Amino acid sequence: MRLNGLSTRDPAPSYSQLLKDLRAGKVKDLELSLRQREVRVRFDDGRQATVPVFSNDQLLLRTAEQAKVPLNVRDDRADGATAGLVANGLLVLLLLAGLALLIRRSAQVANRAMGFGSSKPRLQEEGGVAVRFEDVAGIGEAKEELQEVVTFLKEPERFTAVGAKIPKGVLLVGPPGTGKTLLARAIAGEAGVPFFSMAASEFVEMFVGVGASRVRDLFRKAKAKAPCIIFIDEVDAVGRQRGAGIGGGNDEREQTLNQLLTEMDGFADNSGVILLAATNRPDVLDSALMRPGRFDRRITIDLPDRRGREAILAVHARSRPLAGAVSLSAWASRTPGFSGADLANLLNEAAILTARHHQSEIDDGALAGALERITMGLTAAPLQDSAKKRLIGYHEVGHALLTTLVPKADPLDKVTLLPRSGGVGGFARMMPDEEILDSGLISKAYLQARLVVALGGRAAELVVFGPAEVTQGASGDLDMVTRICREMVTRYGFSSLGPVALEGDGAEVFLGRDWLRSEPPYSRETGNRIDGLVRELASSALDQAVALLQPRRALMDELVEMLIRDETIEGEAFRSVVTSHEAAHPQPTGSAVALQATGKADVEAAQVGV
Repeated sequence: MRLNGLSTRDPAPSYSQLLKDLRAGKVKDLELSLRQREVRVRFDDGRQATVPVFSNDQLLLRTAEQAKVPLNVRDDRADGATAGLVANGLLVLLLLAGLALLIRRSAQVANRAMGFGSSKPRLQEEGGVAVRFEDVAGIGEAKEELQEVVTFLKEPERFTAVGAKIPKGVLLVGPPGTGKTLLARAIAGEAGVPFFSMAASEFVEMFVGVGASRVRDLFRKAKAKAPCIIFIDEVDAVGRQRGAGIGGGNDEREQTLNQLLTEMDGFADNSGVILLAATNRPDVLDSALMRPGRFDRRITIDLPDRRGREAILAVHARSRPLAGAVSLSAWASRTPGFSGADLANLLNEAAILTARHHQSEIDDGALAGALERITMGLTAAPLQDSAKKRLIGYHEVGHALLTTLVPKADPLDKVTLLPRSGGVGGFARMMPDEEILDSGLISKAYLQARLVVALGGRAAELVVFGPAEVTQGASGDLDMVTRICREMVTRYGFSSLGPVALEGDGAEVFLGRDWLRSEPPYSRETGNRIDGLVRELASSALDQAVALLQPRRALMDELVEMLIRDETIEGEAFRSVVTSHEAAHPQPTGSAVALQATGKADVEAAQVGV
């Protein structure tokens, strides 16, 4: 049959029709498939068809023989058997592979269960630590103390000859970021001995006894490589006082601590193994851990002073291209209270800003941007609202102006209206007195000056906008003022209560301090007096700030206009404007002394000073 000149295959004939066609002589040849039980038929006119047949079909064979039609038999049963065998073989291999995988995983689980109590310290072989004492700066006294530990490891006979024993433990104590871990690595690098390091939290597990087993395994490995150093970071994770928690504490942690105490100073001898540990919470450590014979030495690593900060900046500046105009000494003076980690972050942020601006050297501008980013947060979009901008300007100028008028106040570094992330619309940054930070001795006059400066923003709003228009922008200042006033009354004896300490600076670190509050160690009447004195100190400071700003309203307006125009005023420029104004408009001395007439005799009279 043809459609549009194209041929189509006729439908396959039935079995009976195939027999009729065979007898009629219309079939040219046949091909029989034994496995599929079908016959392929080719007719004389060229048509082809496939017809299902019966297994061992004798009728088809006799009919084809009688019609003398060629019949070819294709025995493909062997191919089918081979394919089935291959499929079955693949299935068996898949089952065997799955079974082997299950057995292997079971063996791994068993091995982990057997090695659950083994420690996995990070080991640096001899000479594997590249850090040296020259890479650690700003902590000269601590390095001198630890130099003897290096000498113990290198020349032990020098000390044993006179009966001295190698210290068993050295505890490094200091705030976070001061370089305790780096100093421990420097000791291992200088001594050239194996260095085992672990975090104390790696000992503690949910199963009792695992931590103790890991401690034993750690000291066993250390003895095999003696002389060596073991460093445990954040040792307070396992070294806290025993029995301090509710219900007896964590048994697993206490068992780990007991094993550590035994390994450090027990029946077994750990000759040649020195344990270094670091913590920033020495007050929570167990007394048995702190006694001589365990931690023989306790080395305090404080925040670096100005010379130390300069040395730390020089170490981190080795690998960074600094501009020739950058003075590390000046930046050390501008970063009081910074730790070694903070200084490293300062240079890293400055390098990021330098790369962002496609510059090749780190200049003072990049360092200034990095300092503000670290201390104040990320830069936000500039203020557009002129009313809000002016309000914030008066608030910040109030702080900045009082730094130049109040004796003993910290000098102003800069005042700006550039906002920062976190809702900071502007800020006035002061430079803390280096001598006070280094000595740790704070005078009453210095604290009173801080109170007056802290309330400068609220005082400026009162002077310019009136009591009804003050804002909540001084909430953070009020928190700081309340804290300082309370410490002056309850801790430092700077009030009429006398030289008594009614409150301490320590808090309960074991029990829940938010829901277990102990009664204060003073009577209710004393508590009422404390509250009254705190309010009196704060009110006196605010009155003094208002009295200093009230006669200088014109100067405030001039400084605010200058700040709105330039958005940032550096400390020197700000003090120059104030000096010129004070020389041209001297204030009567009674303006500050008159504060004492308000009954606030505890606050010193303010005097103008630049």
